[in-house]
Amino acid sequence: MAQPHLLASRLTLAFKAGGEAELLTGISTDIWDINGPHLNDFSYKTGPVLMAEARTCEHGIPVAVAQSAHCDFACEESRETTDAGVYRRIRFSAKAGEPYTVTLFAAVYTGIDDPEPGKLASVLCEKALTDGFSYCLFAHKKAWDEIWKHSAVELTGCEEAAQALNASLYHLHSIAPRHARALSIPARGLSGQTYKGAVFWDSEIFLFPVFVHTEPDLAKALLRYRIETLPGALKKASEYGFRGAFYPWESQEGGTEGCSDYNVTDVFTHRPVRTYFRDKQIHISGDIAYALWRYYEITGDRSLLRDGGAEVIMQCARFYLSRAHRRVDRDKVELLDVVGPDEYHERVNNNAFTNQMAAHCMSLALKLAEVFEDDPGVIEELVKKLDYEEDLKLIKEIAPKLHPAITQGAVVEQFDGYFQLEDCTLDTVRSRVLDEREYWGTNNGVAAHTRIIKQADVIAMMALFPELFSDETVERNWRFYEPRTEHGSSLSACMYALTACRINRPDLAWEYFMRTASIDFAGGGKHWAGDIYIGGTHPAANGGAWMIAVLGFAGLSVKNGEISLNPRLPKQIKSLRFPVTLKGKRVTVTVTEDGWNVKPDS
Repeated sequence: MAQPHLLASRLTLAFKAGGEAELLTGISTDIWDINGPHLNDFSYKTGPVLMAEARTCEHGIPVAVAQSAHCDFACEESRETTDAGVYRRIRFSAKAGEPYTVTLFAAVYTGIDDPEPGKLASVLCEKALTDGFSYCLFAHKKAWDEIWKHSAVELTGCEEAAQALNASLYHLHSIAPRHARALSIPARGLSGQTYKGAVFWDSEIFLFPVFVHTEPDLAKALLRYRIETLPGALKKASEYGFRGAFYPWESQEGGTEGCSDYNVTDVFTHRPVRTYFRDKQIHISGDIAYALWRYYEITGDRSLLRDGGAEVIMQCARFYLSRAHRRVDRDKVELLDVVGPDEYHERVNNNAFTNQMAAHCMSLALKLAEVFEDDPGVIEELVKKLDYEEDLKLIKEIAPKLHPAITQGAVVEQFDGYFQLEDCTLDTVRSRVLDEREYWGTNNGVAAHTRIIKQADVIAMMALFPELFSDETVERNWRFYEPRTEHGSSLSACMYALTACRINRPDLAWEYFMRTASIDFAGGGKHWAGDIYIGGTHPAANGGAWMIAVLGFAGLSVKNGEISLNPRLPKQIKSLRFPVTLKGKRVTVTVTEDGWNVKPDS
């Protein structure tokens, strides 16, 4: 953790019987690519430091992996290359019962780090060999100690829950881009090739909240990634005939869209099935604008808005302005042919979550002038640069008409016509499944023409915009949608838990908390969508576990650096203790059955 480009490992061997032994180690490039080859132009070097270098297929970015080794015993070493790797062969005479320890160091760099990543990788391996394994381990532990100071949650009352929660945080911190100024986190972290290493809305809605409260600089890195990939979002919108910024559903380097039009396969015919995540899941742009604004609200720091964030919000609002339809017969504005968070129902009209995100994004474009009231030139120059005067006029008119129809105390219809779908139970839908890998969505899916949904949708809206809904409204919608939700996504349980806390039912939230916190600790989550493998770790659920514990059970809310708490502890938890970073200073929050307190760290 102290040096993110370095991997250190130590292997100790012992033999039941003596004899001649041989150990083969090195760098293999003979790997299976689930989505096709990522690298080409391989080359290898032998020497004290082994080296494998290649370039990415799409952009020609150089990648280098180096390895050094140390044996604490007498041995003979030879090095060799093949068409698929470079290796070190270690031969030695082994005695029965004697330990033989090999220390290996590997370094990884790319052309994003330096034009000549091979040199950096080689130097780092040599340095690690000189420093030694013990020093590297000491530095690694020291770095982890500092990370835990910022984020560890002490939960008493249930050891299993405490272990699962901090295991979730461990997974999240292991993949956090602390080494980068502008970088985000893939939906499956670094656990495999699922989703092609792409960045989803998970980053803004489920990962960002953890970091903005604990390590704001990391939160900025996630958002800077979106700011710097704005050109890709502008290009995507243009390709679909729209103005403004339509961010990729699966964002890859440079903000290019990695999502295909065929994301699942039919388990019976094995043919690709057309899905609409790439082109219809338009709430992604609003999700990003939402996080940019939350960063400002929580920290009071305008720097991200000044340094590109305001332009992102304005371009996202312009996209929704371009994408919306005006109904002159009803004086209504609509978003037609979309996919909300519930991906089992595709190409629907006026998904409540999507409409709310779009309307919110538009309202933020109008609020930017207030944020920079003392420095009006910031927004005035942007308006001029983007030729945005007419957009502002239209946004003022359209945004209020785009909000979903909300009657306090009533159930919000997830999308137009949802209430006309077959109302059946989850068990009924499950009984119609013929293959365990069968995808429930798409036009012919078993859930597509029913009210059974994949994940939190209306409930997610209520979790993210709590000020818009009364407790009665949240409770009524929770009780309506909860039995109709399959939780086929690891993103779902967090939202149901947060809203259960909102209606003072932490007992209902507890099950969802444990499901979320233990997903990569005890196992869980779907591994297949049709014939497509989607397994791996679940960073969004890892972030969701923290959100439930801190924002739900502890009831933490931070605005402009000011803390408020409204605890809702379940009976299983006796106390929660966690750090929060406010305007560069860390405080410790303690919540017990008897009350709470906030103390600044010395």
